[in-house]
Amino acid sequence: MLSSGMQVLIAVFTSGLWLIPACASQACGRPSLGARIVGGTEAREGAWPWQVDIQMGTNGHVCGGSIISRYWVLSAAHCFPNPSDVSPYRLYMGRYQLNGNNQFETSSRVSRVVVPDGYSSPQDGKDIALVQLSSPLTWSDRIQPVCLADAQLQFYGGTMCYVTGWGNTQEGVSLSGIGTLREVQVPFIDRDSCNTMYRIQSSSFETVDILSDMICAGYKEGGKDSCQGDSGGPLVCPGGNGTWIQAGIVSFGLGCAQRNRPGVYSKVSSYAWLIRSTVPDAQLLGRACNSSPRSLLVLSLGLMLIILSW
Repeated sequence: MLSSGMQVLIAVFTSGLWLIPACASQACGRPSLGARIVGGTEAREGAWPWQVDIQMGTNGHVCGGSIISRYWVLSAAHCFPNPSDVSPYRLYMGRYQLNGNNQFETSSRVSRVVVPDGYSSPQDGKDIALVQLSSPLTWSDRIQPVCLADAQLQFYGGTMCYVTGWGNTQEGVSLSGIGTLREVQVPFIDRDSCNTMYRIQSSSFETVDILSDMICAGYKEGGKDSCQGDSGGPLVCPGGNGTWIQAGIVSFGLGCAQRNRPGVYSKVSSYAWLIRSTVPDAQLLGRACNSSPRSLLVLSLGLMLIILSW
């Protein structure tokens, strides 16, 4: 006959209620090799192993994306103006240089593209695409999935995040040479502040409303931003314990790195329902990982001793 304490312990294990947060054992968002961009620097090889290069026929590089499972990539809807025609696209994973030798890369055709019903343009929201690969990925140091922000996970203004891509280095200036992946660190901007910035008139007189499924990142004074060619790429924020969580998808802006015109990103957490229903094995985190594995182990062992002593 098992003791009541042992029965409770078994119930805890079998019901999945063991007090180790899911993020402690996540295989997502943790680069094995460390960790159009305006004002950025070249990334270290392997630092962002979920980065995807999306190429379209003879146009070459058109957008970025991020790996979220063995068969799926997250990108922007405007990167696929005709989502029913996937034949022109080829995606490259594990790529570091657009025009260099990438010995660790792999490529895949596209099987299908899923975009939200009613999508029309980036400024009207719903600028998200789930891209299914025609062949599964094999995980390696340079090919890994990113963690995604779940519906209840919120990042606060001022949180320093990174955006990565192969887009223009200045407005109208393409990435030159071998085209090394670039990164730039930008602060998260809350929606109200971003709306205020975009209402400040400029020479273009174009107005932008930051909708509930959008977020912003950048600097009031400009100088650092995503740009043309970075569309669909990830904006990732620190989740603790070396984990990165994708909060945004590069969507649009007015120009690149202009004053009072921060980059606008599709809010990943707003589409957790779409991601979860389409890609069941995508890893969405509802909170950051703040406890170390060592402290979690101590907590777990302590819980076991308490239960067994009942």
